[in-house]
Amino acid sequence: MRAVKIAAAAMAVLIVLGTTVLIVALFKRASNPVAPAVMTASAVAVMDEPAGTGIIGIAAAGDRLAVQLHGGGPDRVVFVDPRTATVAGRISLAR
Repeated sequence: MRAVKIAAAAMAVLIVLGTTVLIVALFKRASNPVAPAVMTASAVAVMDEPAGTGIIGIAAAGDRLAVQLHGGGPDRVVFVDPRTATVAGRISLAR
């Protein structure tokens, strides 16, 4: 019976310690959130597109920017990585 009481006390201590660690971690994350990576004004993404190409729209797509292009060929979407300001991928419609 004594062993059961010791085991129950040990488990209660572990539950209290685990809960305390969890609460402290949540407060630390809430007080110091991680800022998302943002393309600065000095960053330039150069997209080698044909003459007559225009940007129809830009939208966030996960951690990339989806840039919808029109003209200069078939309509297409170019994905830009804002952290490196490079073209990460393309989707186009064949004509």
